[in-house]
Amino acid sequence: MNISYNGVAQDFDAALNPTYGAALRALDKEAFKVACGVEVDGEFYELSAPVKGDGEIKLVTFEDEMGKTVFRHSSSHLLATAIQRLFPGTKFGIGPAIKDGFYYDLDSEHVFTAEDFPAIEKEMAKIVKENLPFVRSEVPRAEALEIFGSRGDNYKVELINDLPEDAIISTYQDGDFLDLCAGPHLPGTGRIKAFKLLSVAGAYWRGSEKNKMLQRIYATSFPTKEELEAHLNALEEAKRRDHRKLGAELELFMMTDEGPGFPFFLPKGMILRNELENYWREQHRIWGYDEVKTPMILNRRLWEQSGHWDHYQNNMYFTKIDDEDFAVKPMNCPGGILVYRAKPHSYRELPIRCGELGLVHRHELSGALHGLFRVRCFTQDDAHIFMMPEQIKDEIIGVMKMIDQFYSLFGFQYHVELSTRPEDSMGDPAIWDMAEKALAEAMDAVGRPYVINEGDGAFYGPKLDFHLEDSLGRTWQCGTIQLDFQMPEKFDLNYIGADNQPHRPVMIHRVIFGSIERFIGILIEHFAGDFPLWLAPVQARILTITDRQDDYAQEIKAKMEAAGIRAEVDLRNEKIGYKIRAGNAEKIPYLLVLGDKEAECGTAALRSRKKGDLGAMDVDAIIADLVKEIKDKA
Repeated sequence: MNISYNGVAQDFDAALNPTYGAALRALDKEAFKVACGVEVDGEFYELSAPVKGDGEIKLVTFEDEMGKTVFRHSSSHLLATAIQRLFPGTKFGIGPAIKDGFYYDLDSEHVFTAEDFPAIEKEMAKIVKENLPFVRSEVPRAEALEIFGSRGDNYKVELINDLPEDAIISTYQDGDFLDLCAGPHLPGTGRIKAFKLLSVAGAYWRGSEKNKMLQRIYATSFPTKEELEAHLNALEEAKRRDHRKLGAELELFMMTDEGPGFPFFLPKGMILRNELENYWREQHRIWGYDEVKTPMILNRRLWEQSGHWDHYQNNMYFTKIDDEDFAVKPMNCPGGILVYRAKPHSYRELPIRCGELGLVHRHELSGALHGLFRVRCFTQDDAHIFMMPEQIKDEIIGVMKMIDQFYSLFGFQYHVELSTRPEDSMGDPAIWDMAEKALAEAMDAVGRPYVINEGDGAFYGPKLDFHLEDSLGRTWQCGTIQLDFQMPEKFDLNYIGADNQPHRPVMIHRVIFGSIERFIGILIEHFAGDFPLWLAPVQARILTITDRQDDYAQEIKAKMEAAGIRAEVDLRNEKIGYKIRAGNAEKIPYLLVLGDKEAECGTAALRSRKKGDLGAMDVDAIIADLVKEIKDKA
């Protein structure tokens, strides 16, 4: 068998059953050291897999997503092996790799806490030194049931019973730990050089509240201690920026037991929210949108016609009015369609762009709620565009340019995914193909790269999803452009064409912020609560050294407010150092310090959170500079 890597080829004796790892080591020892697996002809193989035939090896390392998955899934087996040694009798659920780490679900009489972590990590380190191989075996289903049944592994038995009668079951063993597992894995435990147990939480077996609550240990792992340390530092920074913590400290929003998943925005949070909405309205006027407002509660017949009753009912809230079924809207689009359908339209009017800051409600499980990131009511910055087929490309390009403008304002980089037809889609597959092609052509026209996200479109149409990257390198899916040929058909929408005949319009659904609430949560963490001046709830605070400057402070505050600057005064009988520290803790962008000299000269000692102490400046010049910074949205 002839195997090549990076321009080097070698023949291997098939009779010796060489593995891909052995072949790679012979071809390039350094590449073998960092390999998590290999890819041959587009198919992934673990390093311990036997070579299947001639081919060119493509190296898969921890830098690749598949490499991370293999590395961290192997790490979960390392964790389970240590648990089995230290806590005999523990039964094991599942232990998958997840984003940035892995976990294992455990059924044990021992109640795990963070105090157990050092001992478990010590045992894991011992197993790493032992460099136990991950050995794969394949057995018939009946034999697998016997193996795991005899060991009392009832969770594994349940998983096997869900597989077909003729299934061949794969297992992996390292040392005394045997697991039901499809793989793939690293060659052995010795490659897992750096790991950290992070937390423990409860988790229902297979995610069902009807099943037993298991204990889930979360952890992460990396090829080097340096990478692990950088990740742990990033986690600490993320904790510092947690929008729930900062939202309370900065008095932006609150959550209550009386309304789980229903956020309360406080006065300072409303300033931030209103600034975002004001910018949204200003830009939508410029980009040719008309704003509408549609009702929150609409009749069941509408949701049946739209398809939400069949495809989205589990996420909706319902009520009865005059003995008829109504639903609280989970989406704004059916209301936007009724607005379009309210009167006849000519091709000369198209495209019609209707924007709406619409409050929607969706039922979320209580365990999924998370600050502003996952709530039960939120405001979508929706827009629905009705157009002729020949206008599709230009409209999609226009929306993409608008999204780029919005995200650039906040300093966000982003990438785009094209999500295609899901399994529960409605409508003709040929129309789906046409819609997906139109989105791809628009992306190609603007020259922006994108990736295909197979099967993740909405049930009524494919979409472009915009994933923005925050200052910590985390990504958030916010903007969406959905191309819809289905709803105009279902609602019998028309326009009169140049031939004086009725024609079916095409519809775009799009959001930019996505959810105002969630976007605010992202901004809080992105800026660590230290907002740009135009967004800051309090833009300047005037601090007096003694009460002799009180009147002068009030004069400056009045001047600032007249110029449109949100200003406060701090006249408390406290030392100036204390007042400055308080202003910094509250992340006020500018502090103006006043003493007798400043009052006499008509100046203020200006302190900027970003630039530090700027010295004494003329108050009118300070106001002019701040007004410009606010106007420029710097």
